[in-house]
Amino acid sequence: MTAPARAAFLVTLAAAALLMVTMGVRQTFGLFVSPLNSSTGLGIATISFALAIGQFAWGAVQPVAGALADRHGPAPVLAAGIVLLAAGTALTPFMDSALGLVLVLGLMTSIGSGAGSFSVLIGAAAQRLPPEARGKASGVINAGGSFGQFVFAPIAQALIQAMGWMAALWTLAVATLAALPLVRTVAGGNAAAPARAADNASPWRALGEALGDRSYQLLNLGFFTCGFHIAFLVTHLPQEVNLCGLPPTVASWSLAIIGLANIVGSLAAGFATAKYRSKYILAWMYGSRAVLIAAYLVAPKTALTFYLFAAGLGLTWLATVPPTAGIVGKLFGVRFLGTLFGMTLLSHQVGGFLGAWLGGLAIEASGSYARMWYADMALAAAAALVNLPIREAPPAPQPAAA
Repeated sequence: MTAPARAAFLVTLAAAALLMVTMGVRQTFGLFVSPLNSSTGLGIATISFALAIGQFAWGAVQPVAGALADRHGPAPVLAAGIVLLAAGTALTPFMDSALGLVLVLGLMTSIGSGAGSFSVLIGAAAQRLPPEARGKASGVINAGGSFGQFVFAPIAQALIQAMGWMAALWTLAVATLAALPLVRTVAGGNAAAPARAADNASPWRALGEALGDRSYQLLNLGFFTCGFHIAFLVTHLPQEVNLCGLPPTVASWSLAIIGLANIVGSLAAGFATAKYRSKYILAWMYGSRAVLIAAYLVAPKTALTFYLFAAGLGLTWLATVPPTAGIVGKLFGVRFLGTLFGMTLLSHQVGGFLGAWLGGLAIEASGSYARMWYADMALAAAAALVNLPIREAPPAPQPAAA
């Protein structure tokens, strides 16, 4: 392996490992809702509100963190994010008020994990990799996040049972800090630092220009639907399983299957961007979700149905990230990729907020998710269509192997 190839491999692997930690730790917080409620008596609604604030904060910080990384380099942003995530996790057991929980569990942990998430990591890797390697690297980095969701949940549950929920959170905080050495590998030394523009270019000016671009607008609309879809399912799938008269283990196994399948889907999506236009990959992914939902609605509601449904969804769950980031890079280059892809992630989380919230309103109003399923199916079909007019050049021909 040549020196540049080795460096690219290490950057990608370190970014994937960082995302495994920040995404993995963040995705365990739902396991602490019941212990928190039993210990503090704040109520499920209050704790859920703090987590809901966190959902939006995680998305809102993405363009800001991306802009800071584009301007000052990714190292300080990633390091600050890891420290903030660890601090919020460690301080949560000391919170005995709704305001404290919102500030620590809702804001600190979410802003920290957001600063160490997709926009900064994919942007940092893209600036250190040749164009033909960026799509594959995005797939590997994204798979790292999915692997974190799969690994940290059972670890956190085992820690809660063995040590108690407070000690479990403190252990996760220490594990988060242990990821700090990876920052240097992702950011690179001075020799590997990305070149900075000599003109007056700024991430905010680039963002203003991008927001006026029709292709960027269409891409964000499609990613909004992705967030709506994912948040609705991850929030309300356990209740859907319960409505179908199945045991809770069906929901937990379904979520685990989604995480495992997404590793495969993320890697496949990353490699596919080198051969096919990303807009067609996205159109296929969103269209397949509409078909899967339609099949689920007419299928018998058995455990096997949920497992097959989860496997199909998992293949595209967050596998939309590599082709979406790839289109942003093709449209505007990688100089301000962290900022521009961060705004796209914010669109994703706005959709996620609505998917989770409207799902709750639907079940309270009618006792069923039927309206949400049909709305989700329609939005997935619409997302497939809005990606098609995006302007995107075909992938460059790959050089023949020597």
